[in-house]
Amino acid sequence: MRNAELGIRKLVHSADGIVRRFRNPCLADSSPREARLSAKPREATGSSCLAGGSSRRARRAQSLPRRWLVKAGAIRNGIRVLLILCMMSLVACGYQMVGKETHVPPGLSSIAIPTFKNKTFQPGIEIAFTQAFLNEFILDRRVKVTDRAEADSILEGAVVSFTAYPATLDASGFVLEYVMTVTVTFSLKDRAGKVLWGVNNASQTQWFQGSSVGPTNEAAKQVAIQKAAAAMADVILQRFFSNF
Repeated sequence: MRNAELGIRKLVHSADGIVRRFRNPCLADSSPREARLSAKPREATGSSCLAGGSSRRARRAQSLPRRWLVKAGAIRNGIRVLLILCMMSLVACGYQMVGKETHVPPGLSSIAIPTFKNKTFQPGIEIAFTQAFLNEFILDRRVKVTDRAEADSILEGAVVSFTAYPATLDASGFVLEYVMTVTVTFSLKDRAGKVLWGVNNASQTQWFQGSSVGPTNEAAKQVAIQKAAAAMADVILQRFFSNF
């Protein structure tokens, strides 16, 4: 807030400077130091324009109608109000962007994430997805992650589908790339077992490089699984708090 206040003061000061130059053209063609030196004689004698600049500038300053000076004051006040409103709106937008909206029902302050179920033939895939979701919710900190005995709610997940097919082949038929798709179903339940929220068949696709060496190919697939789990955890977390 202090930075925003300083910014408003600087903008208002700039606006005052613009208006002063409009009211006194002699100040527009001089440095700030010259403007300060020339301003004092003008108050005493009314002829600083002649003393500090050309006669053309003096005639231009003296020929300004009085109504222009009145309009200049109104313009200055208008600029001040406009700048203050703009800064206030920017500050408000900044606080809104930093904050995180939470649409979780009242009383739900903690969550348990047990190990997901694996309904596919890919061994260990449920471990990668469970760990990814635990990491996302722990880092987010809008709800406390705890064990099942203490949690207000339980997020259950099941990996229901896993496929990996050759996507790119070379001239000899060697697989250069695989495309992998994982599908997971989620449900959030309260302590009594009532379903509060859920997502059916959320899917995530990743590509990984093929290799003629079995261990290398499997390692690349495991990396792709971890990337898919992290990407899905991020998406589901955002949906969890925005579309509850």
